Amino acid sequence: MYNIRGNRQPQGTVHGPPRADSPLSGEPQRQEQPSPPEPSAPGKDPADSPKPTAKSFLTTNLIQKAKCQNSFPLFAEGLSRNRTAQEKALALEQQVLELTKELKSQKELVRILHKALEAAQQEKRASCAYLAAAEDKDRLELVRHKVRQITELGRRVEALEQERESLAQAVSLREQQVQELQQHVQLLMDKNQAKQQVICMLSEKVTQDFVQPPQQPPVSPDAADRNFLSQQEKMEHLKDDMEAYRTQNHFLNSEIHQVTKIWRKVAEREKALLMKCAYLQAKNCQVESKYLTGLRRLQEAMGNEAHESSELLRQLIEEALQWEASEASADGVELSPISEYDEYGFLTVPSYEVEDLQLLAKIQALEVRSHHLLAHEAVERPLRERWAALGELTPSVELKQLLRAGVSREHRPRVWRWLTRLRVQHLQTPGRYQELLGRSQACRHPAARQIELDLNRTFPNNKHFTCPTSSFPDKLRRVLLAFSWQNPSIGYCQGLNRLAAIALLVLDEEESAFWCLVAIVETIMPPDYYSKTLIASQVDQRVLQDLLSEKLPKLMAHLGQHRVDLSFITFNWFLVVFADSLISSILLQVWDAFLYEGTKVVFRYALAIFKYNEEEILRLRDSLEIYQYLRFFTKTICNSRKLMVIAFHDMNPFPMKQLRQLRAAYRERLEAELRELEQFKAQYLETRASMAPVLPEGCTSEDEGEGEEEA
Repeated sequence: MYNIRGNRQPQGTVHGPPRADSPLSGEPQRQEQPSPPEPSAPGKDPADSPKPTAKSFLTTNLIQKAKCQNSFPLFAEGLSRNRTAQEKALALEQQVLELTKELKSQKELVRILHKALEAAQQEKRASCAYLAAAEDKDRLELVRHKVRQITELGRRVEALEQERESLAQAVSLREQQVQELQQHVQLLMDKNQAKQQVICMLSEKVTQDFVQPPQQPPVSPDAADRNFLSQQEKMEHLKDDMEAYRTQNHFLNSEIHQVTKIWRKVAEREKALLMKCAYLQAKNCQVESKYLTGLRRLQEAMGNEAHESSELLRQLIEEALQWEASEASADGVELSPISEYDEYGFLTVPSYEVEDLQLLAKIQALEVRSHHLLAHEAVERPLRERWAALGELTPSVELKQLLRAGVSREHRPRVWRWLTRLRVQHLQTPGRYQELLGRSQACRHPAARQIELDLNRTFPNNKHFTCPTSSFPDKLRRVLLAFSWQNPSIGYCQGLNRLAAIALLVLDEEESAFWCLVAIVETIMPPDYYSKTLIASQVDQRVLQDLLSEKLPKLMAHLGQHRVDLSFITFNWFLVVFADSLISSILLQVWDAFLYEGTKVVFRYALAIFKYNEEEILRLRDSLEIYQYLRFFTKTICNSRKLMVIAFHDMNPFPMKQLRQLRAAYRERLEAELRELEQFKAQYLETRASMAPVLPEGCTSEDEGEGEEEA
C-alpha cells in the first residue's frame, strides 16, 4: 500500500519525461550544476584556447547528455518529495469522510430514538386504555390488538434478517473482488519494479562507458569512425529503449493509481456495509427488546386473572425465553458474537429463578448487545487506537481521561500491573509472596476456615469459579491465605475474596493479584475499612447520604418519605467496589479509574447509579416495591458511556477536600457513639453482676436438676 501511494501522480499533472533543467533531487543535482566551459564561452579569446577536434567535441557533448539523462534513476526519489503532502491530504480526506459518516450515524440514532419514544408513548396509551376498560370484552379486544402488533413485529424482524443476509452476501462478494484487485495490483507493482531495475542498470552502464571508456589499442581513423558510428547507433537504440521503458513506466504508474482508487472505494464501501449491518443488528436487538417489554407489561397488567388469552401470553413468554440469538443468525455475519459468557467468564444473561425476572434478564442482555453494537465503531475502536499509541505509562491528565473512558481488554493487564506497582512499590520486596505462601503452608491461619467457606460463594455467575476443573479457586485460596499473613490486623474479611477474584480474572497471575489486593486494602481504602468494626465503611455510608442529599435532593426526599435505608444496598457497593452489582464491562471500567484515582471514584459512580435510575425510582410508590427494585436495578444499566458522563461531569463539582472533611466529621461522631455503646454495655454487665439470680417458685436450677437425675 505504501508503494502504491508513493507512485501516485497528483491530478492535473502531465505524464512526460522530466526536463533536463528541472532538479529531481537535492544535493546530487547541485553538484552537477557547474558545467565545463563551452568552446565559445564569453571572456576568452577563441584564438588562445586550443581548437578541439571533432571527435573530442562530440565525446564531450555525449558525456553532457549522458549526465543529464543519468538523472532518470532518481525518478522515484523525485516523486517521493511530494509523498508527505499527498499522505497528509489523504489523511485529511479520510478524516472528513469519517466525520461525515459519524454525523450520519448520529442522525440515524436520533431517528431511531424518536421512533422508540413514539412506540413507548403508544404502549403507554394502550396500557392506560386497558386499565380504563370496564368490561372483560374490552380488555380481551385490547389484548388481541397487542397480539396482532406482536405478530407484525415478528414479521418485521424476519424482514430485517433477510435484508441482513443479503447484505452479508454482498459483503462477501466485495471481499472477493478486493482480493482479486489486490493480487492484480501486486503483479503490476512487481513488473514495474523489475523494469525500473533494468532501466537503472542500463543507465549506469551507459554513464560508466562514457565516463571511463575502455582502453583499446590504436586503430586507424577509418576503423575509429566506423566504431564511433556503431557506438552512436547503439546509443540511439538505447535512448529509444529508455524512452519506451519510461513511457511504459508512466502507464503502469497511472494504472496502479487507478487500481488504488478502485481498491480504496471498495474498502470504503465494505466498511459502510459492515457499519450498516451492525446498525441493523442493533435495531433488531431493540425490536426484540421492545417485543419482550410488551410481553412483560401485558403480564403485569393481566396479573393472575384467569383469562383465555393468558395461556397464549404464557406460551409467547416461554418461546421468548428459549429463543437463542445464535440460532437465528447462524448463516449471517457475526460482527459482535454474544455467547453465554462474556470474555471474563461472567454470564451475559443473569440467572433469575422468578419467571418475570428471567424475562427482564433477557431484555437486559438485548439492551447490552444493542449498546455494544452501536458503540463498537464510534467509541471502542478509537479508544483501542489511543491506548495502542500511548506507549510508556506516566501519570498525566491524558492518562486520567483515558482510564475514565476505560482500558481495552488487550492493554488492561499491563495497565493494572503498572497502577499496582505505583501504589505498593514501597511495600513490594522480591520473594515476599513466596515467603507468605510458605508460612501459610507451615502454619494454619485462624482465618483459613472462613476462606474455605467463602471460596464456593465467590461469583456463582462466573464459569472460572464454578467449574470443577478450573484452577482459579486454588489460586484465589493461595492469594487470600498470603494476604492473611501479610496483614494480621485484618487477616480476612468477607468481601476480600471478590476483590482478589476480580484481580485474578484480569491479571491471571497469583502474585500480581496479591499485590493488587494489597494496594486496594492498604493504600487506596481508608484504615479500618475491613477491620472487625468496619468503622471506616460505616463512615462512608453516612458521607454518601450527605452527598445524595446535596446532589439528588428530590430522590432523597422520596426515599425518606417511604423510610428507605439505602445503606442496606450501598454498603456492599463500597466494600467490594461494585463487584456484585454492575455488569462486567462497566465494572472493569469503574476499576480502571478506581485504581488510579482512589475511593473518590466509588462515590462518583454510586451517585451516578442513582442519577441514572432516578426517574424509575421516583415512579415507585411503595417501600417494599422500592426495596425489590433496588435489589437488581444496577444490573439494568447498559450504557457505560452515559454512566461515565454522569459520574465525571454531571456530579461536578466534587472536591476531595469536602470528602475528607465529611469523613473526619462522621468518624468523630461514630467513634463517640461507639464509646457510648461500650459504656452502656459496661453498666449493664455491672448491674447484672451485682444482682443475685432469683429463681421463680417451682423452678429448679440446672445444678439441682442434675443432682436429682444422678440420685
